[in-house]
Amino acid sequence: MLDTLNKLLPSDFPSIARQKLEILQVNLGYKCNQQCLHCHVNAGPNRKEVMSKDTIYSVVNAIRELNVTTLDLTGGAPELNPHFCYLVEQAARMSVHIIDRCNLTILTEPDQQDLASFLASNKVEVVASLPCYTEDNVDSQRGKGVYQKSLQGLKILNALGYGQQESSLKLNLVYNPGGAFLPPSQQDLERDYKERLFNEHGIVFNSLYTITNMPIKRFGSTLLSKGTFEEYMLLLKSAHQQTNLSTVMCRSMVSVDWQGYLYDCDFNQMLNLPIKDAVNRKLHLNSVDSSTLKELPIYIADHCYGCTAGQGSSCGGALLD
Repeated sequence: MLDTLNKLLPSDFPSIARQKLEILQVNLGYKCNQQCLHCHVNAGPNRKEVMSKDTIYSVVNAIRELNVTTLDLTGGAPELNPHFCYLVEQAARMSVHIIDRCNLTILTEPDQQDLASFLASNKVEVVASLPCYTEDNVDSQRGKGVYQKSLQGLKILNALGYGQQESSLKLNLVYNPGGAFLPPSQQDLERDYKERLFNEHGIVFNSLYTITNMPIKRFGSTLLSKGTFEEYMLLLKSAHQQTNLSTVMCRSMVSVDWQGYLYDCDFNQMLNLPIKDAVNRKLHLNSVDSSTLKELPIYIADHCYGCTAGQGSSCGGALLD
């Protein structure tokens, strides 16, 4: 796989100041039951990196010590971590808002039959990947048969109350562009998604998040191999919106890798750009507090333009209406 980091540094991206920490985003491992073309994690069935039980304990302690309000679980497929349920249960007892970034097909795996019910019983918000509402587009990005399995997963969640009116169980979908272009209007696309999925499949959900593809890992390597990396970076930079800087996700979130080390965001984690202390040591969950973290700079590089281009992009979708 071709590495893009040397093309992202040095950067002229504006500096960003950290605000109050609210979200702890935890990558439970890079193992996944899918292998998607746009995946910035390079996750897949053959990845071996999985967070240990000891590091899970550190996450639980950090939730309490850092006083975060949201635990955002990602991967790979986070549910493939053998300690996933333990972490969710511990966080639920602390009344922390829990998000599971689910690829939907995991809900149809033979050994995951009780997963959806477990998520519902712990009131976990599901943020589910569905890069398009048509079968051809989804299967071309994520693999043959993924679309139908994704629909099956959505119907399982709907049957439990997820995405239904008057239900507290939130189901949000995620759109990623199928190539080197920016997402369309999030509002317009959400309307199209809701209309198509309900009319054709009887499926409902709460909101759609549009997320820009980052020029790193698998997607970045594809850009390099096609000779379109510089063209895509020019697109991101030309679409930069200064107003998006005030709401980029790295200001109120830190990302945790499978070993417990801290990063400003999931993308920096994939580029191996960790948060470091004053003497250049990588910060770990076991040795950080909110006051120390707030004083440390956010590591920027040219991929940050992916978060500020156009409507903006974050793990919660577009930054501008």
